[in-house]
Amino acid sequence: MAGRGLRIGVQLADPEPGPDPLGDLEDQIRRAAGHGFASAWLANIFSLDALTALAVAGRRVPGIELGTAVVPSYPRHPAALAQQAITAHLALDERLVLGIGTSHKVVVEGAFGYSFDRPARHMREYLSALIPLLQDGRVDVVGETITARYQVTGPRPRRAPSVLLAALGPRMLELAGTYADGTILWMTGPVTIRDHIVPTIGPAAEAAGRGVPRIICTLPVCVTSDEGAARQRADRVFAMYGRLPSYRAMLDREGAAGPGAVAVVGDEGAVAQQIAALADVGVTDFVAAEFASGEEAVHTREVLGRLSTESPAS
Repeated sequence: MAGRGLRIGVQLADPEPGPDPLGDLEDQIRRAAGHGFASAWLANIFSLDALTALAVAGRRVPGIELGTAVVPSYPRHPAALAQQAITAHLALDERLVLGIGTSHKVVVEGAFGYSFDRPARHMREYLSALIPLLQDGRVDVVGETITARYQVTGPRPRRAPSVLLAALGPRMLELAGTYADGTILWMTGPVTIRDHIVPTIGPAAEAAGRGVPRIICTLPVCVTSDEGAARQRADRVFAMYGRLPSYRAMLDREGAAGPGAVAVVGDEGAVAQQIAALADVGVTDFVAAEFASGEEAVHTREVLGRLSTESPAS
């Protein structure tokens, strides 16, 4: 069994260019649902807009939770993001989880031309505008970086979309616990989750009178008989994440030389044990970023699907 109370999801791949990219994404979601995954998550980096893509591709695949991991905040005013998230949430019969984050300095300053000065201040002000818009449909706040005097009218969902914040540093984790429903992690291993993530986000949520926060742990996964080769491949495939400062800091906390050291890799039993260990340190949702190929890819998906259906929370 994957772990008591653990929900297992899968990371979706950006659709390949072709005649029907959204049909390709729908097929991915349908396969994930068919394998029994509790959730499926789409990144929002350089490809399709994740919220729009999920609203279109996931509409005809019922049951499975669909989330963004994650939408960068800087290029989107919170009023615009609230409108888009509410629309997608309605399209998906209220199955959307809105994952947001600041992205990285190299992207925010290099690609968007915004200042990345004091990102925690930016996110605090962003959440103080976004959350009321999603929950109540109106906001009136004036901050140093964000002003939002706005009202979202028209159709409203029965419940607002859940919001998760990509948070690794202490201040972002405190914001995730105070304002959001939890956090989405990447390249963060079990020791760091136990000793840093949980002790920071948990008390912040409690102090804010919120429930136990969701902790979404996303890691590379490959079920294989050659663990060493798979970890070396993970180091190559995910090399840039070993260099970005925020992820490098988490790997350093873990004592991990690179991404391969935190990847969930090994035979079926070893992978099951590694996923169960994440549940033991406080992870509520494990999301698999599959990086196998060929027969290993087929086997990896079969094993993960079996673990998902066996998990009591799925």
